[in-house]
Amino acid sequence: MKSYHNHFIDIMFYLFFYFNLCRCRNITYPLSLPQVSIVFIFVNEALSVILRSIHSAISRTPSHLLKEIILVDDNSSNNELKEKLQDFVSETNKQRPGFIKVVRHDKQEGLIRSRVSGWRAATAPVVALFDAHVEFNVGWAEPILQRIKEDRTRIISPSFDNIKYDTFEIEEYPLSAQGFDWELWCRYLNPPKSWWHKGNKNAPIQSPALIGCFVVDRLYFEEIGLLDEGMEVYGGENVELGIRAWQCGGSVEVLPCARIAHIERAHKPYTEDLTSNVRRNALRVAEVWMDEFKSHVYMAWNIPMEDSGIDIGDISERKALRKRLQCKTFRWYLVNIYPEMRMYSDTIAYGVLKNSLKSDLCLDQGPDGDNVPILYLCHGMTPQNVYYTQTQELHIGLLSPTIDDDDNKCLVDVNSKPRLTECSYAAAKRMKLHWLLTQGGSIQNKKSKRCLELVTSSSNEFGFQLALQKCTGQKWFITNNTMHSDFC
Repeated sequence: MKSYHNHFIDIMFYLFFYFNLCRCRNITYPLSLPQVSIVFIFVNEALSVILRSIHSAISRTPSHLLKEIILVDDNSSNNELKEKLQDFVSETNKQRPGFIKVVRHDKQEGLIRSRVSGWRAATAPVVALFDAHVEFNVGWAEPILQRIKEDRTRIISPSFDNIKYDTFEIEEYPLSAQGFDWELWCRYLNPPKSWWHKGNKNAPIQSPALIGCFVVDRLYFEEIGLLDEGMEVYGGENVELGIRAWQCGGSVEVLPCARIAHIERAHKPYTEDLTSNVRRNALRVAEVWMDEFKSHVYMAWNIPMEDSGIDIGDISERKALRKRLQCKTFRWYLVNIYPEMRMYSDTIAYGVLKNSLKSDLCLDQGPDGDNVPILYLCHGMTPQNVYYTQTQELHIGLLSPTIDDDDNKCLVDVNSKPRLTECSYAAAKRMKLHWLLTQGGSIQNKKSKRCLELVTSSSNEFGFQLALQKCTGQKWFITNNTMHSDFC
């Protein structure tokens, strides 16, 4: 065991990092902070990486604050994570009995339910739920525990840096809040203006949601409903927790002086493509928490709001939780917590747009940067998403999630040619961006009176290309509508 431990120390030695500590070093914290249980979740993680995470936690957390470490093995098949890991745990617990606990699942439960398993095994007043591939910085715990001691309804995220999976080089990330787009993929955000106006880079950053890892008062976490165990694998649960915390009387913060580096792995542990899981989980969030704005999630995923064909499971308990906690509306959340989020309540039709002359081809935004819409084989991915608004604009491609992002692209008649232009620019320049669209009818520019139509083309691989011309009665169909009407 001694030689193994020495190897462990060797690989740890060069990984400690010191980003932006100078401005945090002079802050003092009381000794009487609550203790924390650190939970690490893993499935077929490299043993050396797990041990680095453990050693980093022990070395960088004051011993009087770290009550225990809990390892949750979500049914790993790697034998090294059984006997060798258990040897390390047993050796460590000889010095400090019961310090490291191991929870092993008989079947794979996914990250969401694994975190709840770790929480159930924890006994400290505060629980930190992390992946088993992180490195803790000096002084990460004290600012978090202080904020939770002051207000137990705060859910805290550290500020994250990146560990490159191939070189283990530390890459510093800028300070940011944590939010999401309308598909409910989590994303980093610029800190809100209110934070910048304080002029204090150590100040907590109000955050609409969580990226993933977080620290929470153990009993408060139970009071507000833990994580949604009806979700699958992972993806969306962090967004749901942030929304729920804010709507139900709590808050979410990112702390600049609590820094943790996270390995962004080349291969995901559960599945290489989380899309189907995130989509299902996102619809659960939409149906429980987002009120009339649930339509935005369906639109972003290009899913019909009725008869979606996706089984999201039973959400009655989550709806009852919201009622019991007397939570605020999602509109309140958007106005007060996430005002950067764009709203698309004026959308009356969405989906893919097809012409009856060639129903296997869809309107597509075309190559990035070209700003020329094209026809392409229908695949249902984001470049073929179309949104028709009450103001008679046709947005094509990604729905821009926040006001800080690039604007949406609108279909515009430019010198009798179909082009894509940022909607705000087209409106400011009074370009021809308004279209009359009827289901099963034409798409006619309101100003030029030209119609978007298909014309034969021997040079095009599909035999047709888009043109703006005198209307000949071609018929267009868009897959979904929100108004139960034929538009226009």
